[in-house]
Amino acid sequence: MNPPLFQFGKSHPDFAVPVLDERAVRASAGLLFGVGLVAFMNAWLVGNFALTRVFVVLFLVDFSIRILLNPHYAPTLVVGHWVVRKQQPEWVGAPQKRFAWAIGWVLALAMLYLVVLKNVIGPVNLIVCAACLTLMFFEAAFGICLGCKIYTLLSSQKTQHCPGGTCELASVDRPKLSAIQQLSVALFAGLVLLTWQWVGPSASAMASVVDPAHAASTPTGEAVDPAEQARCKVPEFAKAMGHEAQWKLHNHCH
Repeated sequence: MNPPLFQFGKSHPDFAVPVLDERAVRASAGLLFGVGLVAFMNAWLVGNFALTRVFVVLFLVDFSIRILLNPHYAPTLVVGHWVVRKQQPEWVGAPQKRFAWAIGWVLALAMLYLVVLKNVIGPVNLIVCAACLTLMFFEAAFGICLGCKIYTLLSSQKTQHCPGGTCELASVDRPKLSAIQQLSVALFAGLVLLTWQWVGPSASAMASVVDPAHAASTPTGEAVDPAEQARCKVPEFAKAMGHEAQWKLHNHCH
């Protein structure tokens, strides 16, 4: 039997507040993060924002259904439920999830205005997009709902049924990192740094080599359009960020 069209969370006899299946929520976050990362990198590296605009619209529709109607009918949560259908549900409180998803919904509205409607290219939409990806990554990879933590700080009532039992787990009971574990992480970080110093310069040198075919095909001696030259003047914020080449790419300047 399907739940009502307008309802947030599932009523469960063992819980005092409406609940959601955390496993399905994490699966949904993973799906959105994967598609969002592809769209983000496609815009960042290739300068093609078409997939990003499509993703923003679909993300906003999905989250609107979650918040304004019922998460049970949100497309990515439907797929998430299907993916984890053979796993034991992990019930978590719905109120904090609704607050966290509201944050994502507001960010999606901002991206709709900036990227889809106004076609803005700059640091603002980059920061907003990175914030969305960060929230989804922490949810999918670690089961950490950053928006839920903000809800806990702002809410006057005690948050119930958090993922992994973090609401009920006392700080003294939480496992601590041993000295050997910390040393292992530090050595691994050092190995990453050494590997980058070894491989990075050669990769950068190869990337800086000019393609002879491209150089031969580049027209020379052409008159420069003053309007085009003014349009392609790199703004100071892009120079300050070291984003000059990417800014030219995103604005189709050469």
